[in-house]
Amino acid sequence: MERSVDLPIKRAASSSSEDEDFGPALPTKPKKIRKLRHEKLYVSNLPASQRYSKSLMHREAVAFVTVTPTTDFLITSSIDGTVKFWKKSAAGLEFVKEFKAHNGTIKCVTASLDGRSFATCGVDKTIKIFDVVTFDLLSMLSLEYEPASICWVHRRGASLPLLAVGSNSDGSIVLFDGENETPIHTLKSLHRRPVTLLAFNDTYDCVVSADTSGMIEYWRPHGTYEKPLEVFQLKSATSLFEFKKAKSVPTSLIISPDGKYFATFSFPDRKIRVFDFATGKLYRTYDESIETLNSMQQAGTALSALSDIDFGRRLAIEQALANEKVNVIFDESSNFILYGSMYGIKVLNIYTNRIVKTFGGDESLRALNLALYQGAPQQKDVVTITMAASANPLLQEAEYKDPTLVATAFGKQRFYLFTNETDITKSTRDIQNEKPLMLNKQAAAETKTAETGSTAIMHTSMGDVHLRLYPSLAPKAVENFVTHSKKGYYNNTIFHRVIRKFMIQCGDPLGDGTGGESIWGKEFEDEFSSLKHDRPYTVSMANAGPGTNGSQFFITTEKTPWLDNKHTIFGRATQGLDVVHKIENAKVFKEKPEEDIKIINISIL
Repeated sequence: MERSVDLPIKRAASSSSEDEDFGPALPTKPKKIRKLRHEKLYVSNLPASQRYSKSLMHREAVAFVTVTPTTDFLITSSIDGTVKFWKKSAAGLEFVKEFKAHNGTIKCVTASLDGRSFATCGVDKTIKIFDVVTFDLLSMLSLEYEPASICWVHRRGASLPLLAVGSNSDGSIVLFDGENETPIHTLKSLHRRPVTLLAFNDTYDCVVSADTSGMIEYWRPHGTYEKPLEVFQLKSATSLFEFKKAKSVPTSLIISPDGKYFATFSFPDRKIRVFDFATGKLYRTYDESIETLNSMQQAGTALSALSDIDFGRRLAIEQALANEKVNVIFDESSNFILYGSMYGIKVLNIYTNRIVKTFGGDESLRALNLALYQGAPQQKDVVTITMAASANPLLQEAEYKDPTLVATAFGKQRFYLFTNETDITKSTRDIQNEKPLMLNKQAAAETKTAETGSTAIMHTSMGDVHLRLYPSLAPKAVENFVTHSKKGYYNNTIFHRVIRKFMIQCGDPLGDGTGGESIWGKEFEDEFSSLKHDRPYTVSMANAGPGTNGSQFFITTEKTPWLDNKHTIFGRATQGLDVVHKIENAKVFKEKPEEDIKIINISIL
């Protein structure tokens, strides 16, 4: 009896695809894992501590934090229009100066690539320009429209600083030279909707702008104002219509330090997108939408395991985010992006597509606006990455860095510092550098009285002059001066009368000594007191005789006793006395300076 057997070799000879798969398979190559060279070195240049080591206060919620390149300043801005300058050093952070920059909310801030210029714009239709190194207010641009965005658009080392300003009323972008109110050029047809984001790429000498409809445009800030030839030819071949397709608007846009990428954060889809700059194509997308967060929590695949209660609390904050100043930043190597999330501040390697670190995951704060200081080494020009990655102790000591991550948080009047410090004490890390707000009736009454002001800073084109005011001895004169100052009455007025060894006079909007009126629209009476003109730097009302006070005032530079009981004294200059003498010694023609010396504005503290 013959037996029939199906032999493997016959199956192998069959033409059936099913038969061909029978038997052992050939070895397959393992999937290649992308690795970033020197990743450990890059990560070591980020703060070591995952918890914040210190927090500092503003009177109101902090909206923006900015680290200036090369000059190592931290500038913080709050929603009440206050700007604070802090100097960053290897030892820590030192407070330098405070400005009441705007009457109302600050809409946008920008620092130049050389770290020397800083500007803010606000709902009060003004732009304030600061010199970072001297931390002085240089000038103020008064606009007829409310600015929506600003950005320095000049290259490093440029002789002429260029400031681009987007209008909130239409799609126009206006270029200023940074000091003059006269526009250099206006781009009217580039955008149809208000431009809310501007960023400058020094590598390509190119500006990227985004409007409220989600349109992204490239253009050069000079010449023909067209996009550079080095980038894509056809916009249809790019991914720049991504926001239009997603029906979302970018609320943050930043260029990587090497100029190869730009990153955005957008609402309402809550996605982080990284674009290749030259091609305009989408390189990476990271989804931080509420739907994704919910599904990851339910599936147990979230970055951190949270209890339902903790997740619900954090989710409620996420849902409340709408017009917050959320941003994305790059590290100095351009290989990592950092952004705030429900699970803390994520550090994401865009080359390997992996999260390498998180900051503040266990803290009760939701980070919004970020800035990163990575401490420029002493011999940056001669040290290569390979040298830095070596174990040479002398080189490591010379190249010591003090990286600091600065973050604002949702609903907080503080900004938070993540550093290398690991010995952190919770009870002492929140510094009370501002007086707490007083909420009882007595405090409210005191606040109302204090609104007349007892201190002022007169920001002039030659520097700042600090004034002490005397509301109890000259209440009407102080009220008149403070109200005019707060309303911008003195802004851009000149010192129209300067006499050496006597005084400097200002406060006339006409600039010739014949104009100006009081806040009541009429002249008001003199207020003589125990104060005398017995010392220089006395601040008094100018007049044309008894009871004819208006808006003009002067600061003496010598003792002037003959003015007693003729001019109302309402203050004294206490700081910036060198500025007073600079103005006093200016070249004049018929008592008027040959070159205008302006009051930029006056801050009341």
